[in-house]
Amino acid sequence: MPYKYKLRKAFKKTGSISAWRSRLVFWSGAILVGLFATLLALASSKADTFFHTLVEHWFWLPLILTPFGLFLITWATRNLFPGGEGSGIPQAIAAMELQEASDRSAVLSIRIAIGKGFAIILGLLCGASIGREGPTVHIAASIMYSLHRVSKFPVHHVKKGLILAGGAAGLAAAFNTPLAGVMFAIEEMSRSFEERITASLMMAVILAGMTSLMIQGNYTYFGTYTSQIAPLQAAAIILVCGIVGGATGGLFSTILIQGGRFLKPHRIKHPYLIALACGLAVACIGILSHNTTWGTGYEAARGVLQGTDQANPLFGPLKFLATIFSYLSGIPGGIFAPSLSVGAGLGYNLSAFFPEVPMVAVGLLGMVGYFSGVVRTPITAVIIVMEMTDDHRLLLPLMATSLLADIVSKVICPEPIYQAMAKDFLAGIRSKN
Repeated sequence: MPYKYKLRKAFKKTGSISAWRSRLVFWSGAILVGLFATLLALASSKADTFFHTLVEHWFWLPLILTPFGLFLITWATRNLFPGGEGSGIPQAIAAMELQEASDRSAVLSIRIAIGKGFAIILGLLCGASIGREGPTVHIAASIMYSLHRVSKFPVHHVKKGLILAGGAAGLAAAFNTPLAGVMFAIEEMSRSFEERITASLMMAVILAGMTSLMIQGNYTYFGTYTSQIAPLQAAAIILVCGIVGGATGGLFSTILIQGGRFLKPHRIKHPYLIALACGLAVACIGILSHNTTWGTGYEAARGVLQGTDQANPLFGPLKFLATIFSYLSGIPGGIFAPSLSVGAGLGYNLSAFFPEVPMVAVGLLGMVGYFSGVVRTPITAVIIVMEMTDDHRLLLPLMATSLLADIVSKVICPEPIYQAMAKDFLAGIRSKN
C-alpha cells in the first residue's frame, strides 16, 4: 500500500496543471535560448566578416577603431548593463553560489543578456579577440533563470537547476555540440553530477540544439576531417601536445587570473584608460599578424586544419597575446573560441616536429591539449573537438592528450580558471553588501 500510494501521488503530481505549466514554460525558455544563440552566432559572424573587409581596405583603421570601440563597450558595460563584463561563465557559476535572490538577479537578467549580446557583436566589429560561446552561456543562464518569474519552480531548480540547464543549453546551441553542453555543465559549472536536474538539463540542451539545427542545418563547426595516426607515432605526439598544450594553457589561465587581480584596483580608478591601452595593443598585434588574430579566429584556425592556406607560424603566439589583452580590457567576451584557435595554431607549430604525420591530426591534438589546459575540463574538450570536426578516429589520442594537458596545467595553474574568476566575482559582490 505505501508503494502504491507513493506511485499514485507521484503520478498525480506529474499530471497536474501546475506541473505541466512549469514544463511548458521551461521548454519555451529552452527554445528561446536556441533562437538567441543562433541570432548571436549569425550576427557575430557578420560582424567578424565586416571588420575583416574593412581592414583589407584600410590596414591602419584598427589603430583607431579597436581602442575606441573597447572604450565604448567598457562605458556601456559600466553604465547600461553592469554585471555583463567578462566571459560570462564565471558569473553563471557565481550565481549558483549566491544565497540572496536579489544578488542572483543582479548577475542574471534579461537586461544583461541583451546588453551582453550587443557588446559581443560590437566587440567583433572592433576586432577584439573574443568568442561568443562563454557569453552565450551567461545569456542562456539569464534567460532560463528569469523563467521563475513566469512560473513557480521548485526551490532547488530556481537556485541551481535553471542556471545549469541554461548554461548547458547555451553552450550546446553555440557550438552545435549537445553532448558537450551536458558534459560542460557537469564538469565545470557544477563540478558534480546531480541526478535531480539531469533530465531538465538534457531536455534544455535538446530543445535549444534542435532549434539551432532547424535554422542553421547540421553543420560541423570546423568542418569534417578524416585523420589517423599509427600507434607508435601517436605516443610521441600525445606527449608533446599534452605537455606543451597543457603548459601553455596553464600559463594563459595564470596570466588572466593574476592579471585580472592586479588590474582590479586600477580598473576601478581608470577603466577607460585600460580599455584604450588594451585596444591599442590588440590593434598592433592584429596588424603584425597580417589580419589573422582579429575576432574569433575561426577562419584562420579552419585554414590551418584544412591546409587550404599557408598558415602564419606566429598565428598561435600572436592570437594568445591578442586574447589576453582583449580579456584584460574588461569588455564582455569569451575565451572558448580564441582558445581553440590558439590550440590549432599551436598544433600547426608542433607539426613541424612530425613531418610524416598528417598536419590535421597534430593540429587537432594541439587544439584539444591547449583547450584542456585552459578550461581544465578534459572530457568536455574531447567531446567539443570530436563533435565540431566529426572525426572519431582520433578518440583515444584526443582523450590521452586532453588528460595529460589537464595534469600539466594543474601544476602551473592549480585552480581552474572559471572557478577562480567566479570566486573573485563573488568576493566583489560580497564586499559591496
